[in-house]
Amino acid sequence: MNKILRPHHGMCFQFYEGKGYSEDFTDHMGRIIYEMEEDPAQMITLKVETDIVCKNCPNNESGICTSQEKVRKYDNEVLKACGISNGTEIKYQDFISTVKTKIIDTGLRAEICGDCGWNYICDKFNKA
Repeated sequence: MNKILRPHHGMCFQFYEGKGYSEDFTDHMGRIIYEMEEDPAQMITLKVETDIVCKNCPNNESGICTSQEKVRKYDNEVLKACGISNGTEIKYQDFISTVKTKIIDTGLRAEICGDCGWNYICDKFNKA
C-alpha cells in the first residue's frame, strides 16, 4: 500500500532542518524523510488530508487537522502548480522533483505558503 502524503509536505521536506512542534514531531518527520529518501522510487498517494507526517503533529486531533483550512489551501495550490490531481499515485522522487521544478525553482513557494509559521526556515534557504 502506498504511503499517503499531503501535497504541501513536498515543499516542507525540501527545507526541513530538524525543527518542529516537539521532539516527537521532529523525530517522526526525520524518520519519514529518511524512509522516503532511502527508497525514492516508492509510490505515494497525494491526498488533501492528514498523512504520515501528521501523526505526531499537535494540530492533529483524532485525524482532523485543526489548521485544516490553511493547509488544505497549501495542498490545493501545490497540486495546481504541479498539474497533479488529488488522489494521484506517483513515485516519491518524481513528486519531489516536480515540486522543486514547478514551485521552488520558479519562486512560487512563498506565494503558496508564505503565511506558514515555518516560513522563516524556507526563506533562509531561498536566500542562501
